[in-house]
Amino acid sequence: MKTMKRILAGALALTMTVALASCGGNKDGGGTTESKDTGKDLDSAAKEQIAGLQDQLEDIDLANKTIKWMAHYDINPSGGAVKAPGLELFEQKYGGKVEYVSTTWETRYDDLATKVMGKEAPDFFPASDMDSFPFGAIRGMFEPIDDYIDLNDDLWASTKSAADKFMYNGSHYVAVIDVAPNYVCIYNKSTIEAEGLDDPAELFANDEWTWDTFGDMCREFTDAESDKYGLDGYWYGNAISETSGVPLIGMDDTGHLVNNMSDPNVEKAQDFMYELGKDGVMFDRSSNGWSTRGDGTTGEGLGSNLTLFIPAGLWAIQAPLETTAPFGDMEAGEIMFVPMPRNPDSDTYYISSRVEGYHLCLGAPNPEGFAAYMNCLMVSRDGAADITERTYTDEYKWSQEMIDMMHTVSDMARENPVFDFQNAVSSEMNTVMQSVSQATMITGGGATTWTQCRSSYETSVDILIDEINEKMGSEEAAAE
Repeated sequence: MKTMKRILAGALALTMTVALASCGGNKDGGGTTESKDTGKDLDSAAKEQIAGLQDQLEDIDLANKTIKWMAHYDINPSGGAVKAPGLELFEQKYGGKVEYVSTTWETRYDDLATKVMGKEAPDFFPASDMDSFPFGAIRGMFEPIDDYIDLNDDLWASTKSAADKFMYNGSHYVAVIDVAPNYVCIYNKSTIEAEGLDDPAELFANDEWTWDTFGDMCREFTDAESDKYGLDGYWYGNAISETSGVPLIGMDDTGHLVNNMSDPNVEKAQDFMYELGKDGVMFDRSSNGWSTRGDGTTGEGLGSNLTLFIPAGLWAIQAPLETTAPFGDMEAGEIMFVPMPRNPDSDTYYISSRVEGYHLCLGAPNPEGFAAYMNCLMVSRDGAADITERTYTDEYKWSQEMIDMMHTVSDMARENPVFDFQNAVSSEMNTVMQSVSQATMITGGGATTWTQCRSSYETSVDILIDEINEKMGSEEAAAE
């Protein structure tokens, strides 16, 4: 199944338009579009505050003030979402404009390749889905950012180490704005109270939020005859596995991919997952066209008190009320989240993480404009943090408890990130890893033990990784 499309954490969240970052995205195929729904503008006080950030940016006169953004969602505000502070700063400081080149989730790489080969490349493309590097660099879709962005500058100091994880042939391929949590465990407080269960936020505060308590709650809540299930969503498999602290496909300090299927910590997590699956705590997506409950809308089941937990990205609830309604009544304080639980044998909550970042497309017509916009995002990340939070509380009706938890989980992601590159190697690897990542928890029957999974797929994964590492090594040698 598709990986989650967006996640925005802390002050970074409004660097993009959250409401449109949903599964499937725009239905057009690589065309430039003008949004008729302009969303909500920032108020005058916010604009004045952002104007005060301009002195932190270099005074340059962009010859071309328009940058072309290609993705399955627009970063110009629409659908009730509020304009991002970074975009506002780009407009104020440089007279900048973002032109949206639409695509779909399914065709985005084909569309990008067509644009690049046809000398009609956009300027930038999202790196935040964690499926673009090293894939896009190897395939010649992106070019290094080093000639345009000085990652040794103080402005980029906080994310330089993360950017170093995305190097190919000695060059950086992602402008990393922040490191953010990939998944959180979302729940409905009214369901917790009605079932007489302990609040996960309180368990977490008491350092009691472990696989054991999580599993016990899922089992206690599940009642198939009443259509009640402990888990739903598309991402609980990877979300739980990565609490092991080890990605299935990682990258070592030399920039080479590593297969971690034999790691004992991964095995512990997968064994826990297999036992949960045997107890039938997941909604059976195989009976619903491989969609989540109902029509597959993210969050459906939480609001009707039929689902206990949905692991998903914060993007799912960083959105207008009409978007978050399936999770429950946000204004009534029903919706809450915590990090995914920790291994009870570990003292650390490992956070499945992603970078909030961007690629410069090969042949980009306006790399200088791209760099200027990236600098705006970095300045606004901290300088406009309170504007972001006010949007959450005033527009999206978040509680202070949610704001505080967002800060906590975001800080944890920065401290103990787990980056998984399983979807960023090749189409062949994607096919294999889809089977691997759901092997122990696939619904509708067919689940296997982790030992059986490794027996079936580990050699194939090793071969695919060796092929990519050899290709990367040979190209690095050629570059020297």
